[in-house]
Amino acid sequence: MGLQNSTSQEKKAPPQKAECGSIIDAQGREIPITRDMIQEACKQLENCVVKPAKKR
Repeated sequence: MGLQNSTSQEKKAPPQKAECGSIIDAQGREIPITRDMIQEACKQLENCVVKPAKKR
């Protein structure tokens, strides 16, 4: 009976957000990489893409 009571009363920790990585800024601070940062980087890359010339 004691075992059942202890497990039902235990509080589970909230799930942690999974980080995909981080960058280190010029001051040495660790900055988590966010979804918005990745999307902005992709937009910038798309703007730099040179489309191939059409074949004749």
